[in-house]
Amino acid sequence: MIRDYFKLAFRNLKRSKLRTFLTLMGIFVSIATIFMLVSLSLGLQGAVEEQFEALGADKFFVQPGTGFLGPPGSVGGVILSRKDVNTIEEVRGVKDVLETVTANAKVEFNKKTRYMIVWGISTENELYIKTGNYKIEDGRFLSESGGGALLGNLHKTGNLFGKPVSVGNKLILNDKEVKVRGIMQKIGNPDDDRTIIFELDEFRRFFGVPERVDWIVVQVQDGEDVNEVALRVEEDLRDSRDVTEKTQDFTILTPEELLGGFKDILSIITAFLGAVATISLFVGGVGIANTMYTSVLERTREIGVMKAIGAKNKDILMIFLIEAGLLGLTGGIIGVGLGFGVTKTIEYIAINQLNTTLLQAAAPFYLVLGCLMFSFIIGAVSGLLPAKRASQTNVVDALRYE
Repeated sequence: MIRDYFKLAFRNLKRSKLRTFLTLMGIFVSIATIFMLVSLSLGLQGAVEEQFEALGADKFFVQPGTGFLGPPGSVGGVILSRKDVNTIEEVRGVKDVLETVTANAKVEFNKKTRYMIVWGISTENELYIKTGNYKIEDGRFLSESGGGALLGNLHKTGNLFGKPVSVGNKLILNDKEVKVRGIMQKIGNPDDDRTIIFELDEFRRFFGVPERVDWIVVQVQDGEDVNEVALRVEEDLRDSRDVTEKTQDFTILTPEELLGGFKDILSIITAFLGAVATISLFVGGVGIANTMYTSVLERTREIGVMKAIGAKNKDILMIFLIEAGLLGLTGGIIGVGLGFGVTKTIEYIAINQLNTTLLQAAAPFYLVLGCLMFSFIIGAVSGLLPAKRASQTNVVDALRYE
């Protein structure tokens, strides 16, 4: 019996192909939008989690001010200094400390000028390599005595200056020559891949920044709890800087807090965009209801014939409900395919044109199944009232209907 219901539903949909297609458009565009937003959100979340996994769970960060990932440099006149680094190094449970400083610079090469952020990073230990997930493609890493600069991969491959920068070339930074010592492998983040890195002491001499520290990475000893060590650092820094919990002028961020902050932001954005897409899905549902009402009117006489030869109200109801559900499901299938195609295109553009791996297409089974079930349910619910009306049609009136 169920198979017969589906056969009748398919036949009726094929009978009015143009109207069926126009109705499907409202559904598959909405489902494609929802799929695309959720897919990119999941992909971005996965990419962020990969970045934090590469960073490692045994590190946390200290920065001036109280903002979340604020800009480098002093924040509202507040700075960290070498004294703070020394304080952190003495805290129980701390294994290594990496201090970094940043500055903006005018960069000239091949008669082209760009303005970029330059980092000064201590190379006394290999923590800076692990923290940035840096790997050398050409040349070598920086050393305390070598001087020069280490460049992100886009300087070589991203056409930043009209031609590739190579090891041994000289850049003009703030009207001073700087030799390129190494080019790093691509990381996948445009900011990291166009970075310029100096050895810390060289940076301080070059930019005239003798004491300021903008960003401190702290690695804990094996077996130590990151959160407990972070609390000890926080308490010792308060004492050293003579501040209280209320007047604290620095921020400590653990990997969990950073990742949680990113996830919260992504969830809010996804929920907002999803709500907008759901409104369009509601419009698509109205289109299905309109199509089904029209179908009921056109097939009034047919309904009367079916009832006259023994069809019951529930049979008529099931036929129209399945027809509406199939409209929704078909629109969902097309929408999922379209959405996946669009997200893959965005991923390709992001990797090849924007040089970032953060925008990825994620299509877990539960997302595909959820979209298809959602579209079928929307179709069935939208066709409920028209189906009920069809099932309650009076046989005599239906047979006399012209």
